[in-house]
Amino acid sequence: MQARRRWAVLLTALFFGVAHGKHEQCLACHGPDGNSLTARIPSIAAQPRLFMENQLVLIREGLRPSPEMFPFVKDLTDAEIVALAKQISALPAKPTQSSPEDPALLKRGAELGRKLRCRSCHLPDYGGQNQIPRLAAQREDWLEPVMQEFRDKPRPGGDTLMAAVLYGVSDADIRALAHFLSRSSAPAPGR
Repeated sequence: MQARRRWAVLLTALFFGVAHGKHEQCLACHGPDGNSLTARIPSIAAQPRLFMENQLVLIREGLRPSPEMFPFVKDLTDAEIVALAKQISALPAKPTQSSPEDPALLKRGAELGRKLRCRSCHLPDYGGQNQIPRLAAQREDWLEPVMQEFRDKPRPGGDTLMAAVLYGVSDADIRALAHFLSRSSAPAPGR
């Protein structure tokens, strides 16, 4: 019995050590605490666990092209992905603003958030849920081009609902929405 416990402790420590090492690799690009300091690199702190798991699996399996991420996830096991997503989702999100606050853009972005019903899927605090990402306190310079990509050239395996919601939304309105979302209060971690 004692030997079994030692093996269980050893395997658990090894498993979480591997996941922790991968966690550190993530933070090298996505910010020291999961809140990106680099333009066009998303913050990953407080992203819903299931969203993170799905994205990592999609990238690992080549279903979501990401040449920058693929080398880091290609050899991850499902168990490592689950542990990694759990660690990342527990990190607190912090706003990372990449431009000065513009009251007119904030107002227009809030109006668009209501009109486009973003809160229906991303929740009223824009914190995301399950496989739906957190938008609140996300980098503005990442949100804007990603929303334009959803509108203009949805990626294979991407969310077709997002392409439909953003269809016909102008670049100026996407800019306002990104400005507003980047300044929305960060939700609590651990979803």
